[in-house]
Formats: sequence, structure tokens, C-alpha cells
Amino acid sequence: MSMTKQSIYWWCQIMGWSIYGLLNFGIYFFQSGRFDGKEFSIVLLQILFYVLSTHLLRAVIKRGKWVSFRISKLIPVVIASNLLLSVVNYFLLLLVSYLMGILMVSVEFRIINILFGILGPMAIYFLWSLVYFTYQFFEQYNKSLQYEAVIKEAELQHLRSQLNPHFIFNALNSIKALVDEDPLKSKMAITQLSSIFRNTLIVEKKRLVSLEEEMETVKAYLGLESIRFEERLTVALDLDVATLTNKVPPMMIQTLVENSVKHGISKLKNGGKVAVKTYYEGENMILQIRNNGHYNASNTLEKGHGTGLQNTVDRLKLIYENKATLRIFNEEDNVVLTEISIPKEY
Repeated sequence: MSMTKQSIYWWCQIMGWSIYGLLNFGIYFFQSGRFDGKEFSIVLLQILFYVLSTHLLRAVIKRGKWVSFRISKLIPVVIASNLLLSVVNYFLLLLVSYLMGILMVSVEFRIINILFGILGPMAIYFLWSLVYFTYQFFEQYNKSLQYEAVIKEAELQHLRSQLNPHFIFNALNSIKALVDEDPLKSKMAITQLSSIFRNTLIVEKKRLVSLEEEMETVKAYLGLESIRFEERLTVALDLDVATLTNKVPPMMIQTLVENSVKHGISKLKNGGKVAVKTYYEGENMILQIRNNGHYNASNTLEKGHGTGLQNTVDRLKLIYENKATLRIFNEEDNVVLTEISIPKEY
């Protein structure tokens, strides 16, 4: 059965202060060479006081939200609280010693003994505070990381949800154009579309998929468009076998290929070619998509034109941060190159 944070806290409190108190008594025992029942009782009372006083300090810290203080404000507050507890601890020890009849006034009220009697426990209280705040800061840091991960995952889910309606709309428009002019081809197109949907259902809940899985969707999409464009669309795939297991965001390549067909091939009277190539370069996997056409530099990604492209940019940033790049430019007069670089085996 796993322990709760509260039970772990109490175990640490009791065990930690008990070890400290018994260690002090052990030093006294070895120095005096005798077991003194009254001194042992005082040690037990001190352990109890340390446990209760630090628990009270913890309650004050939580109520006052000291963890949110800046260091410049936190340190003086902690020192002041530690000093106060040390003074109370010192005078309580004197009171117990007096009641037990073992108080040596001439010794205990020397300035040097008073200083050591207060500063010693104060150092221990400060050590406890240091451990407590270190734990709290790490706890908050872990929570912030978890929160950031949840936010990123929510944003990715939102981006994925944008992809499917966008793709379905374009695919249905393609099939609609075939229904009247060639019913047989429209049936073939529906078969291809169903294949795409099947692949999408498999990978849509995944953060990353293998390149091989992603290419199944790409091939089904290109098969769908080949039915519509016939000889106007030529497809060429040059995939390095080693890259097929590399992970990529689902529907990313399909989106970029769709963009190449929609904004490149479909606008050319004689159609053109879409070529997909992957290879490793150092610690990165390079994905290149070439298509005939012309890229209008004024229609930049920064302006947010093109849902699919902007979606891809956002997803790459969320998943890989600054470790991935996307470039689109005119490689030749009639060739547009879309190139993505992502970490190898991310």
C-alpha cells in the first residue's frame, strides 16, 4: 500500500527529530559515562517540541503562502521565525531543567551559553526550513512541468481536430467532381477515402507515429487524387528504408502533400509531379516534398495563410520546440520544395 504525502511527512518529522535528539543524548552519554534519566526525559521533551514547533511553522508557511515569496523577502522571514522558535525552545529548556531541579543558574545564564543555546537550535531550524522549501520548490517545478505538458497536449489535440475536417472537406469536393463525369472512378475514390479514414482512426490518438504508418495515409491520399487528375498527376516516392521507423506527427506529411497538390498541381493545365523523399543527415531526418508550380513568397506562413501549413508549423513547435525546421521555397523555376528537418528517432 503506497504512503500518502501526509504520512511521509509525519514519518520524516518524527524519525528526523528523534535521530537528532537521540544523537545529542548519545554525545552526552559518552561524555559523562552515565545514563541520566532526567536528561533523557529532557531529550524526549525536546524531540516533541521540535516536532510540534516545526509543524506549527509549516502551518504558518502554508497559510502565509511563503513559498510564493521572493528570496529577498523569504530569507528574512525564515530567519526571524527560526530565531523566535529558538528563543522559545531555549527558555522552555530552562523551565524544564528548573522544574526537574537540575538547572545550573551560574552556568546556563552565561552570555556565551545563552548564545549557543539559541543559535544552535536556530541553525537546526534553518536546516529544516531549507529542506522544506527545497522540497516545495521542486514540487512546484514538477507541477509546472506537468501543467505545461497538459497544455501542450491539449493544443496538439486541438490542432489534430482541425486537420480532419479540413482534409475531409477537400476530399469530398474531389469525389463530388467525379460523381457526374465518371461514377466508376468516384467509387474507387470512395474506397481510397475509406482507407484514409481507417488509417486516420488508427493514428489520430497518437502523439507521434512511424514514417511508415504516415506514408500509408499519404499513399491512399495520392491514390485518391490520381483518380481525379489521371495522367496529370505523377507520383514518385524515394524513402530511405532506415527512416521508415522514425517518428513523425500524424497527418503531417499528408497535409504537406495535400498542399502541394492543391496549390501546385491543380493550378497547372498539364498537371505535374509530386515527389516525396526522406533521408538522414547527421542527427536529423530530412523530409522533402517537391511539386511543380510556383511558391508565392508574399503568401508567407507568418501571415497565417493556409490552415494546413500553419497547423504544421504549430505542431512542430509544440512537439520539437526549436529542434525542427520547415522551409518552403522555389527550388527551380517550376519546382517548389517543402523541406522539414526533425530530430532523428525523437
